[in-house]
Amino acid sequence: MNFSLSGRKIYTEGKITSVVLLFLYLIITGFSTEHNVDKSQKNLVKFTSDAKIESFDGTTDKIDGYMYWDGDDILSKSQIYFEVDLRTIDTGIGLRNRHMREDYLETDKYPMTNFKGKLIKADKAPSGGYNVTAEGNMFIHGVTRPLTINATMTPSGNGFRIKSNFEVKLSDYKIPIPQLMFLKINEIMKLQLDFFTKKVK
Repeated sequence: MNFSLSGRKIYTEGKITSVVLLFLYLIITGFSTEHNVDKSQKNLVKFTSDAKIESFDGTTDKIDGYMYWDGDDILSKSQIYFEVDLRTIDTGIGLRNRHMREDYLETDKYPMTNFKGKLIKADKAPSGGYNVTAEGNMFIHGVTRPLTINATMTPSGNGFRIKSNFEVKLSDYKIPIPQLMFLKINEIMKLQLDFFTKKVK
């Protein structure tokens, strides 16, 4: 009889402990939101050079990363990180691709570019999404510099479609400006992002 009561007590205490641990876990993780880049979608990263003699684009769909925040407030403890594989940029001309990668971006040393930061402003949009401002650091060609980016986040499926347009100055990232006839580019590079995220369950 005593053994049975003791066993029940141990079982009850164990059950209570499990409930407490589950509750603590939900407090820590249950109210956070995370979105990852949805690689199954038609994502686009485009670099545009508007040079006097010739303008051209370089495109890739190799973007990855995540967004994180606490609860329903996307500004609460927000974290964002996105990266692009520069080795996959296609300008439409093989020779130009090779010179861009090998001689200027040096993708053998610096294959990825990334932006890491947080959301500092979010205004509700008519679409049900947000017009946001992100503040952080951009890494290109071994150099990290502060950068502020504006973007739109439109609901799509269980995530968002994110669009952003901004510019970077190549000399800020110690990238030489080629002046060869087949590769004249503007020092100011325009970037266009159009990609999708999905909420992590």
